[in-house]
Amino acid sequence: MVSIDVWNASVDFPIFDAKSRSMKKALLSKAGGKIGTDSKVPIIEALRDITLSLKEGDRVGLVGHNGAGKSTLLRLLSGIYEPTRGQAEIRGKVAPVFDLGVGMDQEISGYENILIRGLFLGMSRKQMQKRVDDIAEFTELGNYLSMPLRTYSTGMRVRLALGVVTSIDPEILLLDEGIGAVDAAFLDKARDRLFDLVQRSGLLVFASHSDDLLLELCSSAIWMDKGEIRQQGSLRDVLTSYKGKDPFESVSHETLQRLGHEPAAANSQDKA
Repeated sequence: MVSIDVWNASVDFPIFDAKSRSMKKALLSKAGGKIGTDSKVPIIEALRDITLSLKEGDRVGLVGHNGAGKSTLLRLLSGIYEPTRGQAEIRGKVAPVFDLGVGMDQEISGYENILIRGLFLGMSRKQMQKRVDDIAEFTELGNYLSMPLRTYSTGMRVRLALGVVTSIDPEILLLDEGIGAVDAAFLDKARDRLFDLVQRSGLLVFASHSDDLLLELCSSAIWMDKGEIRQQGSLRDVLTSYKGKDPFESVSHETLQRLGHEPAAANSQDKA
């Protein structure tokens, strides 16, 4: 059974260069981080006392300003970061999609990168070989797929990475929004594959600043603020609190019903 359970988990990062402590403290005060002062070595408290339980079928959006802890939480849920305190238990095969370029080699061809990136995301070589033709058709890169990745433009690299990412079959999909360096027509095409990917996944956690994508992909949300969960509940309730207004007030009732969203409720969990 696919699930994620986290109990009172915190993630700390020690700063060993104490000479630059004042500069880091100034930067973190703007970014939302916090430096502990109880230790001889300054500590960035990236996440504090995170408790949540997610199960198969959940579609959760992560919202919050830059530096609020969204990306750190995704890395905790993926197992990349171990909690400094507390516990995290993940059941199911995780596909962490944080950086579209991770796992790709500049010196080998697009075709070879398709296989390597797929292996990085937990697929087998045989599974990826069956998907090569479909990915190649989607990317529209033609003969460039036989050339080294270093010859690609940024947009071409994003096309290749999106083709691979949207071809996998994850049990737990952890997605950090990172598309945009492609033309509008291709982005529409990529969105269709992204939605299909979400449908195939057992559980989704998606960090995004896009209300439109959150509306289409998620049914609930978590508002991260200074490394803590400030609010958790329905997508509409959380976004309304986070933005100070209902972002879906201009969306028709029929569309909200079709996408599985209920009217704003009054029983959200709010730590503010």
